[in-house]
Amino acid sequence: MILFPQEKWQPVVDQLKKAKHVMLTTHCNSDADGIGSELALFHCLQAMGIQVSMLNRDVVPRICKYLPDSSLIQVGENPDVSTVDTIVALDAGAKSRLGFPDALFAGKTLVNIDHHASNPNYGDINVVNPDYCATGAMMFDLIQHLGQPLSKASAESIYAAVLTDTASFHLDRVNADVHRMTAELIEAGAEPAVAAEAIYDSQPLARLKLLTLALQTLSIEDDGRSAWMHVTQTMQDETGANHEDSEGFIDVSRTIEGVEVVVFIRPEKGERWKVSFRAKAGKDVGEVAATLGGGGHKYAAGCAVSGSLDEVYAKVRTVVGDVFQT
Repeated sequence: MILFPQEKWQPVVDQLKKAKHVMLTTHCNSDADGIGSELALFHCLQAMGIQVSMLNRDVVPRICKYLPDSSLIQVGENPDVSTVDTIVALDAGAKSRLGFPDALFAGKTLVNIDHHASNPNYGDINVVNPDYCATGAMMFDLIQHLGQPLSKASAESIYAAVLTDTASFHLDRVNADVHRMTAELIEAGAEPAVAAEAIYDSQPLARLKLLTLALQTLSIEDDGRSAWMHVTQTMQDETGANHEDSEGFIDVSRTIEGVEVVVFIRPEKGERWKVSFRAKAGKDVGEVAATLGGGGHKYAAGCAVSGSLDEVYAKVRTVVGDVFQT
C-alpha cells in the first residue's frame, strides 16, 4: 500500500540512486519522528549498497535509543562532509532548524523531505506534504518507491515515528490508511509493546519530579479555553532533569476538558525560550507560531521567543488571544 500514490518521489529516487555518499540529518533537538525517519531510510539505503551516514547537531533522545543502529548517528556542528554529495534533511520545517552553517551545504544536493505545512521548500529537491501524519510515514512510501522491501529495522523506526507524531494515534490525520500502514509495519517486525515500553513506560524519576513542578504553573485562561504551563532552568536543576524530560508535558494539559489551545514554555539558551502549541476544536496554532517566527501544523506548532519569562508570556498571550476572536 502507498499512502499517497500521487506524490512525486521520482526526483528523490533518482538522486539517491546516483549519489556517491548520502548524509541523513534531522532538526535540532530531534524527536522520534526525525530519528525514526532517519534510521528507516538509513537501513533502506544501506541495503541498496549506497554509502550512507547519519549526522545530527544534537544527541539522540533517550526514547529513541532502543531503535536499531541509533548509536551510529553522529553528532556535531561542523562535521567533515568532504565526501558527501547528497544531504537528505528529514522532518525539518526550515533549513535553519538543521543547526548547521550554510557552508556545510555548499556543493551538495539538498533533499528536503517533510510534512510541516510551513516548510518553504528550501531544498534543491523537495517533497513536502502536510497530509502525511508523520515524516516517518513518508519513509514508508519512499522505501517502496526505491523498490525495497520493508525491513524489520525500518519498520520499527517508522512505527516509533508515527506513534509519537500522531500523539499515539490521537490526531485528525490518523485515518484508515494510517492504520493499514501500521498493520504492515507490525507484519514487517515492528513490536508495539517494545515501542510503548521504551517511549512511554521507562521514564526517569527526574522527569516526574519536573512534571510535578510544571503542573504547579498550570493556568487556565481565555474563559477556560486555553491552558498554559512552563518549566524553568531552575526547576530542571532542582530535579536533575534536562530539556528532553519535559517532552510531552504539553499533552497533559491538552487533555483538560474545554481547553482548545495549549501553550508550553521551556528554556533554551540564555533568555531564549521554546514555545510549543497544541490545539483542538478547529483552532489553528500553526498561524500563531508563524506570527511569532515559527511554524508547524494546524494542531501542533512551535517557535522560539526571546526575553524574560514574563515578557515571553506577554508576547505569546497577545497572539493566542487573537485565535479566540474568530
